[in-house]
Amino acid sequence: MTRKYFGTDGIRGTVGQPPITPDFVLKLAHAVGRVLRRSESRPTVLIGKDTRISGYMLESALESGFNSAGVDVVLLGPLPTPGVAYLTRAQRASLGVVISASHNPFADNGIKFFSAQGTKLNDEWELAVEASLDEPPVWADSASLGKTRRLDDAAGRYTEFCKSTFAHDLTLKGLKIVVDGAHGAAYHIAPMVFHELGAEVIAIGCKPDGLNINHEVGATHPEALIRAVRANNADYGIALDGDADRLQIVDAEGRLFNGDEVLFLMVNERLARGEKVPGTVGTLMTNMAVEVALKAKGVEFVRAKVGDRYVLEELDKRGWLLGGEGSGHLLALDKHTTGDGLISALQVLQACVRGKKTLSQLLADVVLFPQTLINVRLKPGQDWEGSAELAMQTKAVEIELGDSGRILIRASGTEPLLRVMVEARDAEQARACAERVADTVRS
Repeated sequence: MTRKYFGTDGIRGTVGQPPITPDFVLKLAHAVGRVLRRSESRPTVLIGKDTRISGYMLESALESGFNSAGVDVVLLGPLPTPGVAYLTRAQRASLGVVISASHNPFADNGIKFFSAQGTKLNDEWELAVEASLDEPPVWADSASLGKTRRLDDAAGRYTEFCKSTFAHDLTLKGLKIVVDGAHGAAYHIAPMVFHELGAEVIAIGCKPDGLNINHEVGATHPEALIRAVRANNADYGIALDGDADRLQIVDAEGRLFNGDEVLFLMVNERLARGEKVPGTVGTLMTNMAVEVALKAKGVEFVRAKVGDRYVLEELDKRGWLLGGEGSGHLLALDKHTTGDGLISALQVLQACVRGKKTLSQLLADVVLFPQTLINVRLKPGQDWEGSAELAMQTKAVEIELGDSGRILIRASGTEPLLRVMVEARDAEQARACAERVADTVRS
């Protein structure tokens, strides 16, 4: 069945336009509450949010909707998405709810959910909620209405959890680190985590005003981090996105390392400590150089669809622990149940401190393949999947590249675009192959 409201990561859109309106969000919470009460007589839900001004309005709507269905609510205030996942599990709550549009600008917002185990919920649960949305509301009577309270030390609890994932015999003393909170959910937590582990911290992007989340700072705009690292002669720079589940990291030279490289580092660090890593999961977009380097170390590599939920599904299916995306969504399931930018950063810094090496030295085995990505606008009704000419050209490119590159063609999920991506050891070859395929689509 096709989901009407839920996308790959909850429900998201522009505030004031359906479905991100207070009336719909109230109705959504009521529907979720009714689904929860099918298996639990008195559920408790945790609600956290990022720093968008619309968070106040949506939080109130969610609170009313849950209370009206007989569900108790615990308000966490501004807290990273992975912090909500952690506290949902730690507090033995029935469900965790996050009000955030992640890396989007402040005018957008969204609602996403975590299970009692702190994991993303499956398609069946989302379909059950959508079915409940189509049913008339059943308001709880006055004696059965839910209650609301606030967890005042939510940020402190999550801070301690993050610190607990860093090796107890190591410290960040002697390191100067720039921390960019994207004016988002981790603005008050991220600098504290690194400071309490011993680092000298220079904070940027940590002064939210409700309107500036992700604006020219954070993981989606790493230029600010690079400038700050150079200006302060820092050892590292850490950038998070608006809800702090995504990481970008910069070294002392101002070089930016993407999620593909960090994933390799996390695997390699465990191997260096003698741990077994049977396999790891990337996505269709993961750079081929990482796959080649992992296989050289005897680690199986599997590609999932783009989206951290699909990476997680593949990890769960195989019983593996490590996976991620080039965008900086990284999963270390031996540390947390979901992607966490802060914990990922600590894993990187732990590897550097323990190995007494820089990021560049630790990643010397991985030289990313040049990649060309071309977006081709599709004509109305254009059947690219049934095109014999495109199939022939794609096959010709695959033969030309052999084991030294790859081609990926996929449709955009939001626009009438076909994305043509070619990777090769030689940048000019990647560009030429991508252009040939794109021209075939255009013609």
